[in-house]
Amino acid sequence: MYLPRITLITAAVLALAACSKQDAAAPQQNASAGAAASDAVIVKIGSANPLTGPFAHWGRDADNGVKLAAEEASAENLKLDGKPVKFEVVSEDDQADPKTATQVAQRFVDNKVAGVIGHLTSGAAIPASKIYSDAGIPMIAGSVTSPKFTEQGFKNTFRIIANDQQQGQALAKFAVGDLKRARIAIIDDRTTYGQGLADDFAKSVEAAGGKVVKREFTTNSATDFMAILTSIKGEKPDLVFYGGMDAQAGPMVKQMRKLGITADFMGADGVNTAEFGKLGGKDADGSYASSAGAPKENMPGFAAFNDKFKKRFNAEIQAYAPYTYDATRVMIEAMKRAGSADPAKYLPEVAKTKLQGVTGEIAFDPKGNIMNGTVSLYQLKNGKWESVAKPAAAAASAAQ
Repeated sequence: MYLPRITLITAAVLALAACSKQDAAAPQQNASAGAAASDAVIVKIGSANPLTGPFAHWGRDADNGVKLAAEEASAENLKLDGKPVKFEVVSEDDQADPKTATQVAQRFVDNKVAGVIGHLTSGAAIPASKIYSDAGIPMIAGSVTSPKFTEQGFKNTFRIIANDQQQGQALAKFAVGDLKRARIAIIDDRTTYGQGLADDFAKSVEAAGGKVVKREFTTNSATDFMAILTSIKGEKPDLVFYGGMDAQAGPMVKQMRKLGITADFMGADGVNTAEFGKLGGKDADGSYASSAGAPKENMPGFAAFNDKFKKRFNAEIQAYAPYTYDATRVMIEAMKRAGSADPAKYLPEVAKTKLQGVTGEIAFDPKGNIMNGTVSLYQLKNGKWESVAKPAAAAASAAQ
């Protein structure tokens, strides 16, 4: 049976001997506190994200969400298996790389973490998920949007965010139906996330009555897009869609404008960041993007969470911190209901989750998708993302 490794916190009892006679009452109090602390069990939660490289701002944001939830839970003086517990976040850098992600996953297994929050990207999460499944470790993702993630038949994988099929459908309906853009060019970064998203968007464009006039691809490390953009320019698109992340999207939109391409620029949740606005500058203004969740102003607990997050980390929320915070809460609440941090005991409780989180109501379908996942649409105005009208179909269940 897989059991999480536990670590006892030792009390510094020798320090009590140094207390003076006038503080005789204090040692008794400290001894009691020390005895309680010595029984406290450390429950390790793995947090896997890119903490270096072009996506580090995303990774740190997601990791901080996990840490905040774990710190709050530790302050509750909870008991599991009859003993007081504290939660320790074990953060690992998967570099958003599939191979590195599997190495991180194996380290988590060897370290006997009780559960994993992550990975940030679909390309890292999918190969890592098999290792967690084989070890019986629950994995709750706050940002993985590839439909493939929950189509593997694993019982331990969950996501609390909508998927790329939903994002692609919502964006296509908005582009063709609301913006009346009929000639659409598509670029993707060939990652599991980017290509899958672009494929879903392309299908939905055609279904909505639009036409994909050009399909190009790049990589998630490229910086020069002039060749593919020149090819696209000849097709005279009225909208360019990019399936990928902000690190490429920012320079891409600048190069579009340099070439004289006046078409709208659109991305999905990988583009919906403050970083995209910084990288794209004034050329990014007017761009569209989605979020695989409710607008922040509609999240029931966002205002309070935002205040706590800023106070704790002295940083602005990038994107996924509210989701990884909720994912961690889902995991810990499941442990509480099971009365144990043993993955085999609390995993069934994760599947039964009904939780009102910062991001909204959280419950899972039989595959581990969030029920009634929502997709929101945004436009960048003066460097800030503002919500725009959301197609009614965007709030479809992830089970579809």
